[in-house]
Amino acid sequence: MLRVGLILPAGFNVLTYSAVATFETVNLVAGEELYRICLLSELGGPVANSLGSTTNTEPLDIGPFDTLLVGSGVCCTQPSRGLVTLLQEASSKTRRIASMCLSAFVLAEAGILDGRRATTHWAWAQELQTRFPKVRVEMDRIFIADGPVWSSAGMTAVVDLALGLVERDVGANLARATARMMVVHHRRAGGQSQHSAMLELDAKSDRIQDALTFARGNLREALTVERLAEAARLSPRQFTRVFRLETGQSPARAIENLRLEAARYMLEQGRLHLDEIARETGFGDGQRMRRSFVRSYGQTPQAVRNVSHPFAQI
Repeated sequence: MLRVGLILPAGFNVLTYSAVATFETVNLVAGEELYRICLLSELGGPVANSLGSTTNTEPLDIGPFDTLLVGSGVCCTQPSRGLVTLLQEASSKTRRIASMCLSAFVLAEAGILDGRRATTHWAWAQELQTRFPKVRVEMDRIFIADGPVWSSAGMTAVVDLALGLVERDVGANLARATARMMVVHHRRAGGQSQHSAMLELDAKSDRIQDALTFARGNLREALTVERLAEAARLSPRQFTRVFRLETGQSPARAIENLRLEAARYMLEQGRLHLDEIARETGFGDGQRMRRSFVRSYGQTPQAVRNVSHPFAQI
């Protein structure tokens, strides 16, 4: 059994609880207590969350723990000197430590991120880099594992971080089974972008949404304007006009972005050959995919695989 401590700061975001839910679900799926969760704070006692209700906690110094997770507030606040000292002491006795969202600032304040790769919510990533220049901030990652120190982006990325920890501990099969039980659409790899091509398109009407859903499910096919218009139940001319009006992009550019996102996800898994990924995502061949990656990301697909695979540099 692995003992996991979740540190709750005052006013913590209620999404912090999703990490607890993930480990709780692992125990349910496994049929045994693989993880024991302790809710902690600097001094113990009741801690208020972002909704104003309280959670009872134990003092942080009751360790040791296998894993320490630091919950996130809804904004950046200066951690107390006592909490920073406790984290510095605990990090030397703990197998690994992880920050969620804005709690990367807490680990950085304690010097735990010095010289390491780390991420946080995209809206605060530049501030993290500016305030803590010794940290190698990667501003567009779901989560990062750099040795024993893990960090995640904001909000739902906490679930991806927790599932990554579970996979490292008990294997991919149980992590996948846990994700299915939690009705997670797919478990995102750590190197995946914090931004979604589908979300960025932000289509307003059901017909354009239907066309985009059809496209994402059939990326391997030739997705002409005519095929997309048929899925949207519009004429090609009307479809092109409405699509650009709603999304601000041409259909061709939007499809390329969906293919890029799908290819990047496959690259981060580290399993398929580049040419196979190019075929599966509709690029057709590796050279065409390479040109698209360089134009959009400034990197080749191989470079993305090398730096983005979640466990490549652990």
